[in-house]
Amino acid sequence: MSEKTSHRRPATFKLDDPSVIVIDADEKGRPARGTIQITPEPDPALVPVDAPRVPARRGFRWGTLFWAAAGGLMLLGAGLGVINLIEDLFARNQGLGFVGLALAVVATVALFVVIGREAFGLARLATIEKLHSRAADVLLSDDRAASRVIVNDLLKLAHENPQLARARATLQGHADDIIDGADMIKLAERELMTPLDEEARRMVSSAAQRVSVVTAVSPRAAIDVLFVFVAALRMIRQLAYLYGGRPGALGMFSLMRHVIAHLAITGGMAASDSLIQQMLGHSIAAKLSQRLGEGVLNGLLTARLGLAAIEVTRPLPFTALPQPALTDLAKDLLRKRDEEE
Repeated sequence: MSEKTSHRRPATFKLDDPSVIVIDADEKGRPARGTIQITPEPDPALVPVDAPRVPARRGFRWGTLFWAAAGGLMLLGAGLGVINLIEDLFARNQGLGFVGLALAVVATVALFVVIGREAFGLARLATIEKLHSRAADVLLSDDRAASRVIVNDLLKLAHENPQLARARATLQGHADDIIDGADMIKLAERELMTPLDEEARRMVSSAAQRVSVVTAVSPRAAIDVLFVFVAALRMIRQLAYLYGGRPGALGMFSLMRHVIAHLAITGGMAASDSLIQQMLGHSIAAKLSQRLGEGVLNGLLTARLGLAAIEVTRPLPFTALPQPALTDLAKDLLRKRDEEE
C-alpha cells in the first residue's frame, strides 16, 4: 500500500517567527519538531525567457557572389552588345555610327544621373528617419546641444519650402535663447510642422474621398484595386515630398510596405453589412447601400494608410501637436458623402 501523505491544517504565522524555516524545493531532510517549513515558489516574471543566442554562421556568401557575378556578366554583355552595334553602324555608314555613339553617350549620362538621384533620394529618406529618432531621444534626455543640432538640420531640410519662411525666421530668432532641449524640439514642431500637418491631413482626406467615390461606382473589383494602388502611390509620394523627402523608385519600395498591406486587405475584401456596421456603427450602416458602404470602407482604409505614411515621412514625432486620428478623417469622408447625396 502506498504511504499516505499527511496534510497540515491551514494556520497563520509571522514571517519573523524563529520557528519558520525557508528551504529550497530540492533540499532533503526532515525539519525539526515544532518548526514550520516553507518552500518558496519561483516568480514567473523573474524566470529568464530569452533563449541562448545561437552564434551566427560566418561563412563565404555564395549567394552574394552569384548575384554579383551574374550582374557583372549582364553589364559586360550589354556593353559588348552596344559596342558591336556601334561598330556595325560605322561599318554601314559613318553618319549612322556617330548617331549611335551619341545615343550611347546620352544613355550612359542619363543612367548615371538616375543612379545619382536614386542614391540622393535614399539618403534623404534615411536622414529624415534618423532625424525622427534623434528628436525622440532628445525629448527623453532634454539635451540642449543636441536639440540645437536637430533644429539646424530641420532648417536645412525645410529651406526649399517657401511656405515655411516665417517659421524658419522664428526658429532662427530663438536659436540663442535659453530653452531646454525638449522645449526646443516642441517649439520647432509647432513652428515647422503645423502648416505641413494641415496640408498632409488635406492630402489624406482628398485621397480617401477620391477612393471612396471611384470604388463606389466602379463595376469591377480589378479597377478598384488598380485605382487604390495608384492613389496610394500618389498620396505617399506627395506626403514624402511635403515633409522634405525626395523618394525615387528605390525609395518608394521602402515606403510601399504599408501600401502592400493595404492592398492585401482591399483586394480580397467583401464589404458585408456586418463589416460596415463594425467600422461605422449601426446607425450609419443602416443608411448606406452595400456598394456605397464598400466605397466608404475603402476610403477609410486609404485614410488609415495615409496616417501611417505621415508617421513614416514626418521628421519629428508627434509631441506638441495632436496626431491626426482616423475618426476625424472618417467624419470628413461621411460629411462629403452626405453633401454629394
